[in-house]
Amino acid sequence: MKHVFIILFALSTYVMQAQDVDYYTKGGFVVEGFDVVSYFNNAPKEGSEKYVATYKGGSFKFINQKNLEVFNKNPERYIPEYGGYCAYAVAVKSKKVSIDPETYEIRDGKLYLFYNSWGTNTLESWIEESPDNLRKQADNNWETLNKKQ
Repeated sequence: MKHVFIILFALSTYVMQAQDVDYYTKGGFVVEGFDVVSYFNNAPKEGSEKYVATYKGGSFKFINQKNLEVFNKNPERYIPEYGGYCAYAVAVKSKKVSIDPETYEIRDGKLYLFYNSWGTNTLESWIEESPDNLRKQADNNWETLNKKQ
């Protein structure tokens, strides 16, 4: 009986730590399959299905083995904010909106992605309207949005 308790405790601890994030996925991959590590080199590129990692319920593609290994060493550093949904929409509308994977900003070591289509570039609005204030709004909104699955 003691062993059963230990196993159940270990499993519940694992499940609590590995909570899934509600990621924006298109084609089955976070950030439409773009390599999240490549953003931090200021050169976002679409990853390859040869180099894939899964983290907190999301599948990530990478351009090479090196980026896959870098991600696996510290995945939290590379995970896009707000699950990869448009940061501006999360802040202003409290909604999950798709992104253009090539419209992004690295701010304070975090990756933010934005909608950019049909003449609307929300990165421009984000910068014009005070990213620090918008981040606070988005952080608050995301607490609720990430729970809606």
